[in-house]
Amino acid sequence: MRTSLVVRCVMFVLAFASSSAVALADTPPSAAEVISAADKIRNPLQPFRVSLALVEYQSGQAHDTVNLAVHAKLDPSTRQYRNLVRYSAPARDAGKLVLLSGSNMWFYDPAAKASIRISAQQRLIGQASNGDVLTVNLAHDYTPRIAGEESVQDADHQAHDTWHLDLASATGDAAYARLETWIEKATFRPIKTKFYSDSGRLLKVAYYRRYKVLLGAARPTETIIVDAVDSHLVTKVTASDYREEQVQDAWFQREYLPRFSEE
Repeated sequence: MRTSLVVRCVMFVLAFASSSAVALADTPPSAAEVISAADKIRNPLQPFRVSLALVEYQSGQAHDTVNLAVHAKLDPSTRQYRNLVRYSAPARDAGKLVLLSGSNMWFYDPAAKASIRISAQQRLIGQASNGDVLTVNLAHDYTPRIAGEESVQDADHQAHDTWHLDLASATGDAAYARLETWIEKATFRPIKTKFYSDSGRLLKVAYYRRYKVLLGAARPTETIIVDAVDSHLVTKVTASDYREEQVQDAWFQREYLPRFSEE
């Protein structure tokens, strides 16, 4: 009798522990956890280099192109990335540089041998601004809020179950005042993002696709950016040649820009 009671008590404890574990596993992630997980998919943690090809389309016809090489390194003190971007094409722009270090962004023209302050919002080509080609941690720049759970379509009209997050700028480093982003629940892959101006106007919509395993994670290799007013204006950003790199701290100093050379 006593043994039977003990067995029943043990079984009750195990059942309670099991149900508690299931409940814990079913607990949805916080907004901060979702955006941090998506950041790790978007950005390698190790210093790296990636090539970007940007093509501007107007009504389906290629209008302009820019090729860039991005060198990025995570600053352990701020958990934000420092970036050095070098233009490789077209020929008239080859060798020009963009530097992002902390909240400071500089544009260097070797022909003029001068660097000037610029902003992340300045247009680079088509619908892409300087901020769109830089490596950034959204978890650092924005305060996230889960707005809901939704099924959304990607650029190929495929449906995904996602977390819908609303991101409000939290620092002066943020390229946009507000973002809405949809993160796939099963994988934490970014599917779609809307970008808003300081006045609250929708500027553009970006779709992320063609995921490939690169530097330890499945990352989007193509971003389609559509103008919010005229959907015939589209910019495609293709990422390739991801690789680890010995990125030097000296590269992120404004004074070093005239001496930088990419081997």
